Amino acid sequence: MVSYDTGTARWARLALLLAGGGARSRRLLAGEPLAGDPFEVLERAGAPAAVLGAAARMLREAVPGLLAALEGIGWRWLAPADSEFPERLRSTADPPLGLFARGRLTAAPAVAVVGSRAATPYGRQVARLLGEELARAGVVVVSGLARGVDACAHQGALAAAGPTWAIWGSGPDRVYPPEHARLAEAIADAGALITEYPPGTPPLRHHFPERNRVIAGIADATVVVEAAAGSGALGTARQALDEGREVFAVPGAIFSELSVGPNTLLRLGARPLLTARDVLEVVAPGAARAAGAREPRPADGWLLAKLSPGTARTVDELAADAGVAVPLLLSELLRLELEGAVERLPDGRFARIAGNGAG
Repeated sequence: MVSYDTGTARWARLALLLAGGGARSRRLLAGEPLAGDPFEVLERAGAPAAVLGAAARMLREAVPGLLAALEGIGWRWLAPADSEFPERLRSTADPPLGLFARGRLTAAPAVAVVGSRAATPYGRQVARLLGEELARAGVVVVSGLARGVDACAHQGALAAAGPTWAIWGSGPDRVYPPEHARLAEAIADAGALITEYPPGTPPLRHHFPERNRVIAGIADATVVVEAAAGSGALGTARQALDEGREVFAVPGAIFSELSVGPNTLLRLGARPLLTARDVLEVVAPGAARAAGAREPRPADGWLLAKLSPGTARTVDELAADAGVAVPLLLSELLRLELEGAVERLPDGRFARIAGNGAG
């Protein structure tokens, strides 16, 4: 057993990570006192002596230099015992040994917005607007910095000057995808960048399912915007359900491959999401009431009257013509789509289905 003072327990977790202590070590430590000796816990549980020996060596030889290097690039190490470590994540069945973080981790309601990397124009717009509305209400928008839905959710939160956290599957020094380097910098200024992987770790395929459990565990609720069958976003939703968190899904057209995921979740009992207020009512009821008070609803039939038969219009065109907020417009479009009154075209525009009157 390794001997060290109690103040270094948090560094011992970092040493275990560097020594290759993976999922088994994480789970063995999950239910233990946060300030306890992790080496002692793992030794009692029969962890391989080679892992413990390597961790002891890392604690002496590698951890001090790594902490200095992290400080030099603006990152820090957070152990579960630290007050800044997210409480929701700490209480999950498989919390990370610790987190590398850059930016501010505030104690506020958090919602994960996830979906396809190959999102349609409609899906990207929904994700961006959802991120914007949630952030404006003071909710942290959590996602994975991936292409498509993730990036749009982050961008929406930034547009509202609100908090957003990006959780990725590589080391702090490996932004992935690389074209999101500027977006990552903006997120670090407004919120936080988070990973459980040490510097130098590449974005390996198996890291992303592990990353998804952190996204689900750090948030009060998860929203799936668009996702094909087998999408990683559905894995995030499953992780959220396993932790007893709320899962929402944005209904989609039955002919779209990217609607299979959210529509399946709805069939299995997920909550439908038509506006940000639907999730705000669960994670921030006061903000939901304030949002509802700001959104007067037009009379029935107003939207069909703006969609002349034989024409197709974008969401932005309809919002400008009707003089309504885009989130309210999206809610009405989704309702009419589910009723079979309008259809969403492949290019993201909407058209009225023949035979439907203005009502």
